[in-house]
Amino acid sequence: MLGQFALSFTAIFVALDIIGTLPLYISMTRGLSNKERKQIVNKSMFVALITAIVFMFLGQTIFHHLGIRISDFRIAGGIILLLVALTDLLGGPHAVHQKSVSGSTGIVPLAVPLITGPGVLTTLILQVGSYGYVITLAALFTNYLIGWGLLRKSEAVTAVVGKDGTVVLSKIAALLLAAIAVAMMRVGLSEAISAFSTK
Repeated sequence: MLGQFALSFTAIFVALDIIGTLPLYISMTRGLSNKERKQIVNKSMFVALITAIVFMFLGQTIFHHLGIRISDFRIAGGIILLLVALTDLLGGPHAVHQKSVSGSTGIVPLAVPLITGPGVLTTLILQVGSYGYVITLAALFTNYLIGWGLLRKSEAVTAVVGKDGTVVLSKIAALLLAAIAVAMMRVGLSEAISAFSTK
């Protein structure tokens, strides 16, 4: 069980990419007071966590009603994750990152889609299919608790790692995410071919 938790935690951590979000968060909240920034972190992390949990529990039901198999979602999710990773690796446009966060809300774009984005949602559904709800929930809570702490101490973390360091770590996370995406598509295709051949 510990090994499954470690695998689930790693997959969610890579998809979350909270290190890559740090410089964006600092940029969006520049000019706000320390109290306002902490309020934004608290609100945005809470909304992001609730969004992730709701999707994690309702995702399978939605699949059932739409006639979608887990292998279909693995393939589609792998493609999405690969595009997200390639966009980050190749320095594509991040229009949502350029929006500012006001002092009254951190829900958009910080909570969704920066923290809980398509990569996290896709990863959660696949982790539930592989390890079940208990392990996935534990990995999700642990990751978001770490993310909450890092965002609240964002300036201190950036000072230690450096702006270039956060960029490098973000690129490494994106590369790992691309590898996970390819693995998802490979497993999904294998499952789809196996299901087709048994008919």
